[in-house]
Amino acid sequence: MIAATQLRVGNLILYNGKPHRVATMVHRTPGNLRGFVQAKLVNIDNGSNQEVRFSSEDKVEKATLDEHKLQFSYKAGDEFHFMNTDSYEMIALARDVLGDSAGFLIDGMLITANYWGGKVVGIETPMFVELVVTDTTPNIKGAAVQNTSKPATMETGIEIKVPPYIEVGNKVKIDTRTGEFVERV
Repeated sequence: MIAATQLRVGNLILYNGKPHRVATMVHRTPGNLRGFVQAKLVNIDNGSNQEVRFSSEDKVEKATLDEHKLQFSYKAGDEFHFMNTDSYEMIALARDVLGDSAGFLIDGMLITANYWGGKVVGIETPMFVELVVTDTTPNIKGAAVQNTSKPATMETGIEIKVPPYIEVGNKVKIDTRTGEFVERV
């Protein structure tokens, strides 16, 4: 059990006996009233969502998940194929299960898959990933140095903002939690 004020986006909790993922969370303390937590919960089983208000003193139960290490093998259409590193079983996951993490998957990457009731409900990628820039606007030589960024497409198809000095073919380090450029590698 954890205090409602300790909830974070992405946490998996049990609400009314069913597993829910916290989609949004805001801690409010209005004037002279007691503080509360306003959260949007998404039901893992059926995908429905609902707004829930917890008082600051409420306790919520974190859902215990089974975890397995999976290795990314390949993508076919909207399905991503992984191999369980313990049992060598092949598993196909849809893009909606992977969420934003799908754009950071590269061949051979090890991820942690969260299981609830025998099915994958989410994955955890490494904190940082290194990807090659496949498309971006060219760098203008002699341009004034500014704190600006430009869009760049990575080898996996995702688009991020990078500094103006990054060119096609550069390898960059990306924070998978925020999707932001960290450094050129």
